Amino acid sequence: MNHLLLSFALLLAGGFAHAAEVKYDVKYFDVPKGAHPHDVAADPAPDGPVWYTAQHQGALGRLDPRIGKVEQIPLGEGSRPHGVILGPDRGVWITDGGLNAIVRVDPVTRAVKHYPLPISENANLNTATFDKAGRLWFTGQAGYHGRLDPKTGKVEVWPSPRGRGPYGITTTPAGDVYYASLAGNHIARIDLRSGQATPIDPPTPQQGARRVWSDAAGRIWVSEWLSGQVSVFDPKSAKDKAWRAWKLPGSKPQAYSVWVDERGKVWLTDFAANAIVRFDPDSGQFESFPSDRRNAAVRQMLGRKGEAWGAESGTDRLVVVKYSQ
Repeated sequence: MNHLLLSFALLLAGGFAHAAEVKYDVKYFDVPKGAHPHDVAADPAPDGPVWYTAQHQGALGRLDPRIGKVEQIPLGEGSRPHGVILGPDRGVWITDGGLNAIVRVDPVTRAVKHYPLPISENANLNTATFDKAGRLWFTGQAGYHGRLDPKTGKVEVWPSPRGRGPYGITTTPAGDVYYASLAGNHIARIDLRSGQATPIDPPTPQQGARRVWSDAAGRIWVSEWLSGQVSVFDPKSAKDKAWRAWKLPGSKPQAYSVWVDERGKVWLTDFAANAIVRFDPDSGQFESFPSDRRNAAVRQMLGRKGEAWGAESGTDRLVVVKYSQ
């Protein structure tokens, strides 16, 4: 485990800040070599376990950040897990592209349960979110989105409008579900009754909307992979004022993931900068936390109070940025 203390805020836009108002502590945790950790989900309890998908080893990983201990739970032959989230039932839920199934792992017994998709085509499962009724919604880049009701085990799948591309997905505080379409260059709102999705086009064409996250106000933040922007859609605003966008620092940024913390600050990963980036919507300023190794390739950001977590798929590590004032 490497450790780096950052007590400064390096601003890559708008110049340098005055005396540092936020203190940062960056730590790295090694996972098994070749695991290629893709997504990560931290238990909300302080010092609770952090789960990750070991995509190249077909397993779910569990990190105890207090002591750095890691264990991996095999998910089944052919598994290639992508996304991981914690459910309202405290279960660990995985979107598994190799198995073409949703997978649940019991965090106590480590029991593994599969929910196969009712289609013959591989959906290329990506990410998932729970709605307010406890149903899991998911995306598949092959051009699908779907729903699993854990109470009945029923899995439903719908062809997504405009075909290939559904990737990131999020639930707003009001219970609405939106997904991002990477290949389709749009976000979409899902009707929770019918399952049908309605595309919403960002003002930047061919932006490569990759992941989405809702803030506390129900605004949808989007990491734009091809444009290198972070954008936000406000469903409550007038149509001509619904979107805003900011370019990440650097000449050719690539915004992969997005997550909004409890303070309303927006965390992203930038492949071109090999860094985690924090954006303050109030000031319009960015702060950058470059990895201490090359080709980190942080695929996803998630966190808990005071901690932003990511999975360095390129270095077989998890990374956390702890922040305090």
